[in-house]
Amino acid sequence: MRALAGWLAPFVCAVAMVSGTVANAQSPGLPGVGFSMGEPYQLGAPQTGLLTIQSDRLYAESAFGQRIARELEAEGAVLTAENRRIEAELRAEELDLTARRTEMDPAAFRALADAFDEKVQETRRSQDRKLREINQMGEDARREFFAASLPILQQIMREAGAGAILEHASVFLSSDASDVTDLAIARINDVLGDGTAPEDGNE
Repeated sequence: MRALAGWLAPFVCAVAMVSGTVANAQSPGLPGVGFSMGEPYQLGAPQTGLLTIQSDRLYAESAFGQRIARELEAEGAVLTAENRRIEAELRAEELDLTARRTEMDPAAFRALADAFDEKVQETRRSQDRKLREINQMGEDARREFFAASLPILQQIMREAGAGAILEHASVFLSSDASDVTDLAIARINDVLGDGTAPEDGNE
């Protein structure tokens, strides 16, 4: 009968972590970065063979990343509500079983108690699978985003005459002018949008 105690806590914490990631992805306001097709674009960076990018912000502030964040937040909210409903049902079942204990044969009660504990454990495993599926959705979407963004980043690198784009956080010293995150967000939004397929008739 101890299996129910605290069974929901791991899921609440894990869903909270998903929601925290979502909240970070909902960053307000992108700096406007405009450029005209067919005209040379001034990156504003010193003449250097290296550019930097903030990959986490690139994803989180893109239209694609923000759509995924909203979807994960919605999935997490559904799972949290489901977990709380299940917890209430199991709690009521546990109280009912406890109340019947004095009226039952000890062996019969033990059998019911063991069956209840197994039910709680199976429920835990089922809900844990659902949480892993939500996390996997986020990981798959992130991989899809960066795979689709690669040609756009390569084009920016060619325009700058750079030999590489490095992760900004891993660079010991650089000029902020060499960071192309805002430019990349603008370009990726123009090409990918939020990543959803256009509806029929709207292409």
